[in-house]
Amino acid sequence: MTKRYWNITLEEMMEAGVHFGHGTRKWNPRMAPYISAKRKGIHITNLTRTARFLSEACDLVFDAASSGKQFLIVGTKNKAADSVARAAIRARCHYVNKKWLGGMLTNWYTTERRLHKFRDLRTEQKTGRLNCLPKRDAAMVKRQLSRLETYLGGIKYMTGLPDIVIIVDQQEEYTALRECITLGIPTICLIDTNCEPDLADISIPANDDAIASIRLILTKLVFAICEGRSSYIRNF
Repeated sequence: MTKRYWNITLEEMMEAGVHFGHGTRKWNPRMAPYISAKRKGIHITNLTRTARFLSEACDLVFDAASSGKQFLIVGTKNKAADSVARAAIRARCHYVNKKWLGGMLTNWYTTERRLHKFRDLRTEQKTGRLNCLPKRDAAMVKRQLSRLETYLGGIKYMTGLPDIVIIVDQQEEYTALRECITLGIPTICLIDTNCEPDLADISIPANDDAIASIRLILTKLVFAICEGRSSYIRNF
């Protein structure tokens, strides 16, 4: 993995509140190496380590993108959903931002069947075939299509398992993380002071509750992915 310079400053991370952890009573002792201080009952994340691991993650996704690899970004809690969708669309990544359906990756055969069904229904809607159905049947199909759009809309163009998965909240997306571990898919994960630091391939200590913090981390990763994709296109 080639080392590159990514413009990650302590000032911008502090401004985004990346350094604010959880209360001192709600923490994982394994996170001690990533904590620099306590302030008013809150743990403060060591931003020097955050910058280091974020830089490593940027190197990883740049190299992967420059080789044509595919990414999946996962973040389903309300605070992260919009940022996840925007970041994924900008970098042409797949994403899940509403609900992680158990077995989405480990039971890929079933997910693939659902995606085929979703694409078929979208085609029928675009070609106007749904208008030929009785009103009751058309309404039922539209409800089904709406459900599929909610849960699978971000992966509708995914044709196989992703090469790298970026996870915004370890605890919220624990099922997704375990599926990646089971399948051997490399993971990059934001970890707050109440998380387990040794589960993901690259863990980035950061505030996973503040929108500004989530947005900043995703922005840096997305920039690296876009740079890698540009390199891939130039060398293709």
